[in-house]
Amino acid sequence: MPRKKPSRLELALIAEVEQYGHTVTPTQLERWRQHLWLSRTTQWRGSDGSIRPEVVKRAIDLAMLSGQGRSIGWGGWVFWAIDDTPQSADRLRDAVLSALRLPLERAGVDIAQVPGGDSDEAFEARQEIAARLLRNRHSPRRDFDGALRAGAAEAGFELPPPRSVPNLFHRTLTEPGARMMVGGAGDIGFEGLVESWEATWPEGKDTFDRIRAAHRDAELAGVDLMAQSPMANGLSGLMRAVEEADGGSLCAAVRACTKASGTLAILLSKAVGNPEIVRQLMNDVMWDQWVRVGGIAPDGAVGGAAIALSTVQYFLIPGWSDDLNRYQSFMDDLLHNPPKACPATGEGAAEA
Repeated sequence: MPRKKPSRLELALIAEVEQYGHTVTPTQLERWRQHLWLSRTTQWRGSDGSIRPEVVKRAIDLAMLSGQGRSIGWGGWVFWAIDDTPQSADRLRDAVLSALRLPLERAGVDIAQVPGGDSDEAFEARQEIAARLLRNRHSPRRDFDGALRAGAAEAGFELPPPRSVPNLFHRTLTEPGARMMVGGAGDIGFEGLVESWEATWPEGKDTFDRIRAAHRDAELAGVDLMAQSPMANGLSGLMRAVEEADGGSLCAAVRACTKASGTLAILLSKAVGNPEIVRQLMNDVMWDQWVRVGGIAPDGAVGGAAIALSTVQYFLIPGWSDDLNRYQSFMDDLLHNPPKACPATGEGAAEA
């Protein structure tokens, strides 16, 4: 059945958007309404009969995200989170859960079929599933942090000392990470997890000694730190946190995480001409606690997974949401008051 002709109101919105240099089609308007990214036409007019400015702005934002035939991807989550209605929260919940399930689904694994329990058969089945996740997976020589540090060293630009392993995607780390995703922290154990980190970061001995001491003290106090980990129950635990969150909390978490990732992306683009921005971003614990493990959210499925991971951290790690809000304020200040670029130091500067 052919689509009905666009209404006068739709044509008026299209004309408004064109004034700002963007093109929108009636088909796009219909699709955006179906996805609940744009309100129904009955809600477009203001008291004076004209199209409300916020509707025009929303259409412009959607047109920018849809440029050159691209999929809006996780950018659509932003609009669901901003609108914060029961319907948009349901869409948002489904999208976040889908992003969390994606690594297993790509390996042909149904999370609902992962066996639980402490039996040898269940444990071995989970190990096999974890191995399937890593099949044909390439482990890059460096992650984003490592690449930045290598480039800075070559240019003679000093960065804050690392607080964590140099490459989060090292095979020595991704193997236990996959096992934790499938079966939870109990399938690795505290010592196995620390040993994998030690193998990739020998320079972190003092850090690992402190971690072991804290773990021993907690055990003596009757506290199981591994049970408090967001990965205590693996991917199923992360998904449960999203499933059980009320709509308003879920929307608030996604608003905070998407805003922070968007601000970070702007700052990193500006850091090309002012690397002092990177130095200041790195000089905060949230660089390791967030930027390296989900703060950078590119377009597409990878970016959606990053936002989903940040969202569950927002829910599950005590104090993490406060730290993200603090870091957001810090990033906002960097945007509005960019630091002065400092001259390079060391051999790279001498060569320059």
